[in-house]
Amino acid sequence: MKDKKSYAVFGLGRYGMAVAEGLVRAGADVLAVDREEATVNAAAQTLPVCKCADATDREVMQQLGVKDVDVAIVAMAGELEGSILVTMLCKDAGIPLVIAKCANDLHGEILARVGADKVVYPERDSGVRLAKNLLSAGFVDMIELSDKAAVVEIAPPADWVGKTLKELELRRYHGINVVAVRREKSVDVRVDPDEPLRDTERLVVIASPEALKKL
Repeated sequence: MKDKKSYAVFGLGRYGMAVAEGLVRAGADVLAVDREEATVNAAAQTLPVCKCADATDREVMQQLGVKDVDVAIVAMAGELEGSILVTMLCKDAGIPLVIAKCANDLHGEILARVGADKVVYPERDSGVRLAKNLLSAGFVDMIELSDKAAVVEIAPPADWVGKTLKELELRRYHGINVVAVRREKSVDVRVDPDEPLRDTERLVVIASPEALKKL
């Protein structure tokens, strides 16, 4: 049994690079592939294993050794035909989990039919998240944990500024739990309930959707 999973990322655009770099930082074995030499040369500065290759070619895929990969990420949404071919070849090679980036619903449906185990819509999902943030007055950022809870970064309302968390009793009156305070570029998880809040600070809280709506 292998100690850790291995990954292959096909397509080193912004999304593919972000995924590959995140996996490498986490200590994973990552094979990064793109057909553009300039892109590969740039990626090689941060990714240990980069290959300039045409992943739509079956023989090339065999030479890359993708049959030994546990998870493939096909980040080629801008190349409809290419993403379909790479997805098919990944599944033909026996890769257990193939995740494909999609440009739209039709693209996602096609990729699912040719073998993608999971399809993702990063642009659409980030757009939905941005809309939620903008529509939630005072919310700086939001990460949904489930349909019952979310982690939210908020600017303290004006009537909170100058008061302490102990005075505000946010859990009792608003149903929210403060887990950290952001001050400029630092985040302090050791929240002092007796320290007055400043208008330059941001509170990181966990709350239910109902509590957030009321807030």
